[in-house]
Amino acid sequence: MSETSSPSAARTDVVAAALELFESQGFEATSVEQIAQAAGVSRSTFFRQFGGKEDVVFADHEVLLSELRAWLAKGHRDPWVAVCEASERVFRHFVADPEVARRRYRVVRQVPALREREIVMVFRYERLFDEYLRSAVPGLDPLDAVGFAALVAAVHNHVLRQLLRGDRVRRGVLHAALDDVLRRYGVHPDGAGAADDDVVVAVFPRRMPQAEVARRLRDRLD
Repeated sequence: MSETSSPSAARTDVVAAALELFESQGFEATSVEQIAQAAGVSRSTFFRQFGGKEDVVFADHEVLLSELRAWLAKGHRDPWVAVCEASERVFRHFVADPEVARRRYRVVRQVPALREREIVMVFRYERLFDEYLRSAVPGLDPLDAVGFAALVAAVHNHVLRQLLRGDRVRRGVLHAALDDVLRRYGVHPDGAGAADDDVVVAVFPRRMPQAEVARRLRDRLD
């Protein structure tokens, strides 16, 4: 690979080279110079793109968080369903190249500092979902927002870890699990509401957060 490659392709090549070296000779034993040489970039290019060895391990997550933040900001018919769709977007990214994802998983498991960084990364997804729900559903109880965000992240991570451990994961298993999460919060998975008419009769599950009931009523009346 040459340094004239596209920025995204160059980053991908560096990540792949770094993970391969980390797994074969250890995270601490691998130098930035070795990574740069294996990826065909200069040392200065590596630091400009990533900043450090830990950063290259989690480079995909930084990109994904940025993309999800922009996607959620576009606005969605049902904020709860949008959070689940965002989770599935992350899952599809790692399913697209499972070998790199599994190599990252094995490397992280071996290094305590990386495991701690991974915990922080998971929290950043939860915080993104939490903040989005609070802004999209005015008056939402913070406990409902943080609880839903944490549950979505936990379900996503459980299914993803099955894939990363080499287990066979049935197509659609995450989607089905997230549909169940929505139902636990009284939200219909397809975001369906009452039909438009002069008179609106709405029935909501008792467990649905009050702020979500109010949001749906406003949507139907507008």
